[in-house]
Amino acid sequence: MVDSLPRKQMRLVQAWIELYQESLMIDWKLAVSGQEPFRIEPLR
Repeated sequence: MVDSLPRKQMRLVQAWIELYQESLMIDWKLAVSGQEPFRIEPLR
């Protein structure tokens, strides 16, 4: 589960979500409609 991540990793994930929030929402809508989502840059 996400809430079991160590604090440092959780902050990195939250920063990644902020950076890619718009792309994540677009991908969510695609996935819900049965379409293939676009690739989003991984956390580095």
